[in-house]
Amino acid sequence: MRLDAIDYAILEHLQENGRISNVELADSVGLSESACLRRVKILHDNNVIEQYSAHVNPSKVGLPGSVFVSVTLDRQQEGQLGDFERQVRDVDEVMECYLMSGEVDYMIRVAVADATDYERIHNKLTRLPGVSRIHSSFALRTILKRNKLPVSPEFKTKK
Repeated sequence: MRLDAIDYAILEHLQENGRISNVELADSVGLSESACLRRVKILHDNNVIEQYSAHVNPSKVGLPGSVFVSVTLDRQQEGQLGDFERQVRDVDEVMECYLMSGEVDYMIRVAVADATDYERIHNKLTRLPGVSRIHSSFALRTILKRNKLPVSPEFKTKK
C-alpha cells in the first residue's frame, strides 16, 4: 500500500488522539466524513493501523520500574529461538522483546514494582528454554518514551 499526504495526516492525528471522532478527523485532514472513514478502514485493512489502546501510567498501577534484560541463549538454532520466543510471550511482565544482532540474542524490557518483584520475574526468565545468561540493568529514570512514530512524509527515507 502506498501512503499519500492525507494518509500520513490521518496517522499523525490518530497517534496523537486515538479517540478523535471521525467528524473531527475528517475536518482536520480536509476530507468528507465518508471519505475519511473509508481511508481509516483501508489503513486498518492493510495493517498500517494495528490497534488502538490506552496508555496506562505504570506508577499508578504499581509498576514504576523498568528493567532492561539482555538474554543469551546456549545455542542459536531456529528451533531453540522459536521455543524461547513462544514462551517469553507468556511472561506478562515482559513489555517488549527484540531479537538482536551483536553480543546478545534478545533484549527485553520488563515492568516491575521494585527489585524484589524483579527477582521473581528473573527466576521466570532464567527458566525459559535455552537461556544460558541474563544481564539485567535497572532504569533509574525515564528520559524519553515515545509512542508516536514520526510518520510525516518529511521523515520518510528517500528511495
